[in-house]
Amino acid sequence: MSLYDDAVLVLKGYEGQEELRQSYLDHLAAHPDGMWKACDAGHVTASALVVDPGHGRVLLTLHRKLRMWLQMGGHCEPGDPTLEAAALREATEESGIAGLTLLPGGPVRLDRHPIPAPCNWHFDVQYAVLAPPGAAWEISAESLDLRWFGYDEVAGVADESVVRLLEATRARL
Repeated sequence: MSLYDDAVLVLKGYEGQEELRQSYLDHLAAHPDGMWKACDAGHVTASALVVDPGHGRVLLTLHRKLRMWLQMGGHCEPGDPTLEAAALREATEESGIAGLTLLPGGPVRLDRHPIPAPCNWHFDVQYAVLAPPGAAWEISAESLDLRWFGYDEVAGVADESVVRLLEATRARL
C-alpha cells in the first residue's frame, strides 16, 4: 500500500472534524501528488506531540524558521510507509528521543494551516507520542531550542493549534 492510500484510509476512518476531514480527502482526490512538498496546492504533513504523562508535560520545539513553539513534525518522505510512521519518524528526528511510542487510536486531530507560497497549505495529521521514562532529548538542526512545558504552561507559549492538540491528547490519555 502506498503512503497516499494509507492517508486516504486513515482519513476515512478518522472520527471528528468532519468538514475538515472531508477537505483533506477532497484535496487528495484532486491532487494525486498531495502527499508531497512539491504539490503547490498544499500537501499532507504528519506531526506528533511528545507527551510525558507521568510528569504532566509536553516537549515542544522552537521552530527554526517560524520561531514558534510547536509540536514535532513535518513533511512526509518517500520512505514513510504510513502517516503514523511519518509522524513517529519526525518526532524522533526532531526530539532526539529514542523509544517514543504512538498513542493508540490513530490521529488525535487535524489542523490545516496556511504556509508561504509556493505550497500554500499544510494539511497536518496530528498524532501524539509517549516519551519513555527518563527520556533525554537532543536539539536537531530544525530547532532553535527544545523544552518541556507543563500542561498548564502550553497556552502561554504556543498558539491555539498546539493548545487544541494538547487538549485532544489529554482527553485520549
